[in-house]
Amino acid sequence: MGSFGRDYYIDLVERRYFGAVMAEDLTAVEGCFTPDAEIVIYHGDNPVRRFYGRPAPGQQPLRAFWAHLCGNYAAHFGQFRHVVDPAHGCCAATFVVTLTPKPHSPYLATGPLTLNNCNFFWCADGLIVRMIIYYANPTLGAQLGLASAGPTGFPKT
Repeated sequence: MGSFGRDYYIDLVERRYFGAVMAEDLTAVEGCFTPDAEIVIYHGDNPVRRFYGRPAPGQQPLRAFWAHLCGNYAAHFGQFRHVVDPAHGCCAATFVVTLTPKPHSPYLATGPLTLNNCNFFWCADGLIVRMIIYYANPTLGAQLGLASAGPTGFPKT
């Protein structure tokens, strides 16, 4: 199955992919993915979002995801921890994202956000073919003055 080692996947994910996102180099970002890649985003109880390398009518292209992110925020990714399975060509990473709205962003009034993320990556031929993003946004509720009723499935205390 996989012919790449642990260090290769960490480099692909942390340095090449997230490094290119921080540099806002969308061509380099896309170069980390296969042409038929898919990104799936899960965020709390929000609807699932999907982006495709080869979108069908009505589907969002991969570039729309990064164009929105890089168009509205300066992103910083750090505090990485990796779990890598080279034999199966997959890995996962937990990390912290800081999103600072750009001056022209409609999100400027919200201010910087700190997200807790966990991404899963499935690879083919050394590139990402599927990425699933799970993230929590604990700073936004407080910034908006909203109180959480607690995580879904847990009673309010």
